[in-house]
Amino acid sequence: MLPDAPALVAEQGRAALLTPDGEFLWLSGAELLGRDETPPMLVHAPATARRLGLSSIPGAHDLLELFAFCRPAQPCAPTPRGLAMALGIEPPKDIEALAALLPELATAMLRELARRRAEPINRDAASLAARMAEAADWPWAASVLAALGQDDVSPATHGLKPWRRLVDWEDTAPPPPAASFGVEPREARQRLAEMLGEGAEQRPQQADYASAAAAAFAPREAPGAPRMVLAEAGTGTGKTLGYIAPASLWAERNGAPVWISTFTRNLQRQIDQELVRLYPDPDERRRKVAIRKGRENYLCLLNLEEAVGSAGLGGQTVPLALVARWVLATRDGDLMGGDFPGWLGELFGQQAVSSLADRRGECIHSACPHYKTCFVEHSIRRARGATIVIANHALVMVQAAFGGGENGRPLRLVFDEGHHLFDAADSAFSAALTGGETAELRRWLLGAEGGRSRARGLRRRLEDIMGGKPDIMTPLEAALQAARALPPGGWYARLGEAEGDNPAEGFLRTVRLQVLARTADADAGYASECDLHPVQPELPPAAELFERALARLEAPLKTLRDRLTAMLEDEGEELDAGARIRMEAACRSLERRALAPLAAWGAMLRRVQESTPEPGRRPDFVDWLTLERRDGRDIDAGMHRHYLDPTIPFATTVAAAAHGLLVTSATLRDEGGDSEDAEAAWRGAEARTGASHLPLPALRAAMASPFDYAASTRAFVVSDIRQGDVGQLAGAMRALFLASGGGALGLFTAIRRLRETHARIAPALEAAGIPLYAQHVDAMDNASLVDVFRAEEDACLLGTDAMRDGVDVPGRSLRLLVFDRVPWPRPTILHRERRTHLSEGRAKDYDDAIARHRLRQAFGRLIRRADDKGVFVILDPRTPTRLLAGLPAGVEVRRLPLVEVVRSVGEFLQRPAG
Repeated sequence: MLPDAPALVAEQGRAALLTPDGEFLWLSGAELLGRDETPPMLVHAPATARRLGLSSIPGAHDLLELFAFCRPAQPCAPTPRGLAMALGIEPPKDIEALAALLPELATAMLRELARRRAEPINRDAASLAARMAEAADWPWAASVLAALGQDDVSPATHGLKPWRRLVDWEDTAPPPPAASFGVEPREARQRLAEMLGEGAEQRPQQADYASAAAAAFAPREAPGAPRMVLAEAGTGTGKTLGYIAPASLWAERNGAPVWISTFTRNLQRQIDQELVRLYPDPDERRRKVAIRKGRENYLCLLNLEEAVGSAGLGGQTVPLALVARWVLATRDGDLMGGDFPGWLGELFGQQAVSSLADRRGECIHSACPHYKTCFVEHSIRRARGATIVIANHALVMVQAAFGGGENGRPLRLVFDEGHHLFDAADSAFSAALTGGETAELRRWLLGAEGGRSRARGLRRRLEDIMGGKPDIMTPLEAALQAARALPPGGWYARLGEAEGDNPAEGFLRTVRLQVLARTADADAGYASECDLHPVQPELPPAAELFERALARLEAPLKTLRDRLTAMLEDEGEELDAGARIRMEAACRSLERRALAPLAAWGAMLRRVQESTPEPGRRPDFVDWLTLERRDGRDIDAGMHRHYLDPTIPFATTVAAAAHGLLVTSATLRDEGGDSEDAEAAWRGAEARTGASHLPLPALRAAMASPFDYAASTRAFVVSDIRQGDVGQLAGAMRALFLASGGGALGLFTAIRRLRETHARIAPALEAAGIPLYAQHVDAMDNASLVDVFRAEEDACLLGTDAMRDGVDVPGRSLRLLVFDRVPWPRPTILHRERRTHLSEGRAKDYDDAIARHRLRQAFGRLIRRADDKGVFVILDPRTPTRLLAGLPAGVEVRRLPLVEVVRSVGEFLQRPAG
C-alpha cells in the first residue's frame, strides 16, 4: 500500500534520506531538489523545507496529511517522534533510525484505516480520497484507496459536505432559577476525596485549598456584594481539583452551572482533562461539561460550504477534505485550541483554516441553512444545561459587558490564572479608533464594495427580517449612506496625502502628522506613539468633523435597533421562531458591532476637542495616538483609549453581578519586594483583581507549594556577558543548552534577538542531536511548538512572552529555563501613566513588581511534579537582587561566570534523582 518514495528526516542544513533500496544518504537542500525520483516521505513539509533552507519540497508525501485523514480530531505533535508517540510506537533518538521508521508509521496508519473501513466515519472516505487525487493529485490517495479496498471507486463530493451528517441541536425549556444553598468546607473536602479515589497521594494543602474555595459558594447577602475569595496556591497544590470539588457540588445542588474562566487555551484543555476524575464516563462528561469560547474560534459550516463550492478542482481540495474528515469526528468544532490539528494551517497556509471561522461578525443565525447543526449554537445550548462551563476571561468579560450574552450572567465564577485579570480586563474594556477598526465597521455595514469578497453587509443580513417594511428600510438606508464617511478600501495608502474628502481619513491624516512631529523614532519604520495632549492645531477640527459624521451614522442605527426591538415586543406572538431569533441576533449584533464602538469613538473624539488636562492630574482614561508602520510603509493610525485602572469596570460589570467569585493563581501576590509586609502583598493582589472595588472584603487564602525547591532547582545569574552583544548571548545559550543535553526553554524580550540567536546556535545543537525550535522562525503556531517541545524530551525551544505563561511541560522535557535579560515592562505611554498614578508614589516598585512576577511565573514552569529537576538562568549581569526575592523559598540565586554556570548545569541535571 505504500508509495515507492524515499523517507526523509531533516536537521538544520542537512537531511537523512533512506531510499526505497535501503541506502542511507546525507543530503543538503540543493542536493535533495536535484534528485530525480519520487518526492520523499516526511513529516511537516514546510518545517522540513525551512530546516534545509528551501522554500518548499514539491509533491512531498507528508505523513501529517495521512494522519489527519486516518485519525481525525486526534492529537499529534507534528514531528517524526511526535507522530510515532501518537501511534503508540517508541521513537528512536537516532535520525537515521527515525528515517527508517517513517514507512512503518505510514503502514500503521493505513492498516488501522483498513481495520476501521466499515465504521460510519469512513462511509465516504474512499470517494473523498479519489476526489482529492482528481483535484490535487493527493500523493496518499492510492494508498488510502488500497487500505479501504476500493481502488476503483469514482470521485465524489459527498465527503466534502459533512454538514449533511451532523446531528441537530434541540432547544429545551428555560432553566428554573438557581437555588442558593452553600457548600460547607467539609463537604468540599469529601468531594475532593471522592474524585481522587482510594490510595491517592495525600496533599493536605489541596484539602485546605478546597475548604477555602468553598467560601466563594456561600449565599450572597446583598446585591452587588459577591462572596469573593482570593486563593494563592503554589505549584503542585492541585488547585484545579481543589476548586472543582466545591464548584461541582454547588452546581449540582442549586441547578445552575459554575463558570471556570482561564486566560490561556492550554489551561482550558487541562481543566477539561482533569474533569475526567469527576465524570469518567465520556457521555456523562459531554452532558455536564461545556467549553465556551468566542464565536470566532469555531468552524462556520456556511463558510466551509462556500469554500467547498469555490474550490472546484483546485489545490484547496486537500485541506478542505481533511477539515471535512475532522468535522465528523470533532467534539465541539473548536478550531483554536480544541481537537483541531493546528498544524493543518501550517501545511496549507493559515488562510485555509482561518477563513473557515466567523471572524468578522457575519453570522446570519437562524437564516443560515446550517443553523440547526451549528457548532456555536450547540455549545451555547450545552452550556445552558451543563454543570461546569470552561470559558476564558475575554468571553466572560465581553458577555458581562453586554448583559450576559446567550447564556445569561453566571452566578458563580472561578477565575483561574487570576494574575491575568488586570490584563484581560484591560483588553476587554479598551477602545481603538483606528483606520483598521473603522474600515472594518464600514465593511460590516456595507459588505463587499467591488473585488471578490463574501462580505454580506447589513442589508443582506436583515433582508429576511425587513420584508420591505418602511419603518425598517428608512433608518437602514440612512445608516448605509452615512457609513460612507468611514474609510473605503485602500485608505492606508492615502495616509500621507495632503487632502481628501473622507472625514475618517482626514482625522487619521492629522493623527499621523502629530505622531511624526512628536516622536524621536518616527522614521524608524516601526510603530510609534505619542500623547494626545497637547494637540496639534489641525487635530480638533478634524476630530469635530469626524464626530459629526459618526453621529449621523449612530442615530439611524439606534433607530433601527429600537424598531427591531419594538417589532419583537409588538409582533412577537405572530413571528415564527426563526424570525424572532434573527431579530434578537440582529439587535445584539447592532449593539456589539456598531453602537458600542460608535459610542466609545464619539467620546474619544470629544476628548480631542477638550482643553489640555492639568499635568499630573489622575485621569480615568489614558488616551494616546499611534502610527503603525511595516517596512517603512504606513499601515494604520489612530487613537487608543484604556481605563487607567481596568479592574474598575471588571468589578462593576463582572464581579458585582455575580453571587460568588474565586480568583486563584500560583502567583497572586508580589512576594519579595522591598516591603516584607504581608498585608501590603495582599492589598496589591486585591488591587490587581478588582477586589478592592467591591463592598465586601475578599477572603484571603494561601497554600505553599509542596515541592522542595531547594533540592530540585538551581538558579544562576551569569555575571560576565556584555549586554547588547548578540554573539555573547548566543554563545551562552548554546553552551547552556548543550550542558543540559536539551530540554531547554530560552525566553527573549525581543524578537530580533531571538531570530539572531536561533541562526547562530541551531547548527551546533543539531550536530549534537538536539533539535531546536523557535517561535517567529518555525512554520508552526505556539500550541504546536509546545506540543513538539513536550513530546521531544531533548528538544530546545526559543520563545517570547507567550511561551512564559500557561505552558505546562512536566518531566525532563523542560529542565532548563534561560532568560536573555530582565523582563522589564515595555516603556509605553499607558505604562507610564499607570506607573505614575497606580504605584502609590513608588514608581520603581511598580516596575519591579511586574518584572518580579514575570520571573516568578517563568520559574513556575520548571517544576510541575515532585520528581522534576530544573535550572533557572538569567543572562543579564545587571539583574537587581531585589527582583530575585520573589522566587520560591529555599531557592538560592548564585552570580557566577558563564563557565561555572555551564559546569553547574551539567553536573546538577546529570546527577541521578534523590
